[in-house]
Amino acid sequence: MIDAIPTTERAVMAFVLAPALYLLTVGAGRWLKRRAGVRLGILYQAFCVVLALTLALDFFDLDFPSARPAQGAPFDLQRELGSLAILLGAVSVIALMRRFLWEIYFAGKRKTEIPKFLQEVAAIFVFLVAVLWVMGFSYHQTIPGLLAGSGIAAVILGIAMQDMLGNIIAGLAIEFGKPFKPGDWLVVDKYTAEVMEVTWRSTRLRTNDHICVEIPNNQLVKQPIINLCYPTRMHAMRLRVGIEYKTPPNAVRETLMKAAVRAKGVASNPPPKIFLVEFADSAVIYEIKFSLEDHTLYNEIVDNIQTNVWYALNREGIRIPFPIRTLKIDRKADEPHSVTTEIRSSLRQRPFFQCLDEEQTDRLISGANYCRFGRGETLIEQGAEGNSMFILANGSANVYVDRNHEQTLVATLRSGDYFGEMSLLTGEKRSATVIARSDCDVLEVGKAEFGKIVQESQVLLEKLSDLLAQRRLEVEGVLASAVEDKALISRQQEYKAGFLAKLASIFEL
Repeated sequence: MIDAIPTTERAVMAFVLAPALYLLTVGAGRWLKRRAGVRLGILYQAFCVVLALTLALDFFDLDFPSARPAQGAPFDLQRELGSLAILLGAVSVIALMRRFLWEIYFAGKRKTEIPKFLQEVAAIFVFLVAVLWVMGFSYHQTIPGLLAGSGIAAVILGIAMQDMLGNIIAGLAIEFGKPFKPGDWLVVDKYTAEVMEVTWRSTRLRTNDHICVEIPNNQLVKQPIINLCYPTRMHAMRLRVGIEYKTPPNAVRETLMKAAVRAKGVASNPPPKIFLVEFADSAVIYEIKFSLEDHTLYNEIVDNIQTNVWYALNREGIRIPFPIRTLKIDRKADEPHSVTTEIRSSLRQRPFFQCLDEEQTDRLISGANYCRFGRGETLIEQGAEGNSMFILANGSANVYVDRNHEQTLVATLRSGDYFGEMSLLTGEKRSATVIARSDCDVLEVGKAEFGKIVQESQVLLEKLSDLLAQRRLEVEGVLASAVEDKALISRQQEYKAGFLAKLASIFEL
């Protein structure tokens, strides 16, 4: 019946039907996108155009054959459009599979995440089936026939298929063997990087510098792979430092251990370990073994450890030698530049230093041990034993008191402040924790140096006893100068006598 209609009229009717079919298929695509969230892109638009033309031409039996002079074979427009529609339709089928099969069914209902690699392999399979279908049914060609017809094509296709199949098979081995998974940190060749995803062709990695590295799957499985996150994400790394020969190893181990334990990001369990690994030409090489969970923070953790090591070695007078240049840090030489005239003047206004005359203050400062602390380091810790006091020459520090297992900030110390004098004078444990707020230059006044000054001055001993007695009354909420009360004066004298005896005992007078 269609054949009875003139060709011109059929062409006009096909021209009218094609847009209608196009709008119908586009509408179906938009409905799927709104209702089911199917992501259909520009290729679906092309599929709608090609499908509408194919169906319209086929329904009205329109054909536009023409001869190809070079080959003598007719050109069939319906066949070409149909073949293109099948290939573009395969792309749409892949989009539907991604949404309904992988996301809604497996991820949504079965709560099973299908690896992206397997999704890509399934997509390649669907597209290859479409290609073979077009070649077999539209062009009556088979793979063996094509290869037999062209030796060069066979070689090219064989090489391409060998590389592609090698990557796919290696990818399957990775998926089923599971030597690693996304999120793991690997050491592969010269890279230390995090696994982002495994595709049908390659494994995509990302370094700590956020640089993407793609390694073909068939190359990846041929080389050793170190997985830092298997069997657990906790893994150990090592850091080396060279120390001068004259320093005893036990002293070095203790200093490096303190620096590593206090570094932010280092795991406490298992704790760090220190090894003496080599007697090198110009230094003894020590290795710090530390553990961490998140390798993303590796650079920051190494920086924290090395910073703490520098400050800790500097305080202990332990040098890091170099083959070309040796840096000597003389703490006594640096001290006069650190304690300025302004700080000395400020100290003389404080109750403790008011007990000392100018010469005694200068002797105390010149005989003090000069230390450097880095930001975040602990200068003293509450509850720890102590027989020294500290003068903050440069920088600032926070004072914390542990109350009900919570650290409470009670004060901030600045240049010219001092702390720890009660432990020096009474031998009591530290009453607070002091943490460097910035890099700090600190003078540590030890018991031996202060004892020499006390032994030479009975007047100083009396003044210090009186100061401690007044401190005790202030703690009890009573000011000795507030009232002239015999009982209060008697109590103050009692405290003074007690502190005098204690000072004499501590400093062996």
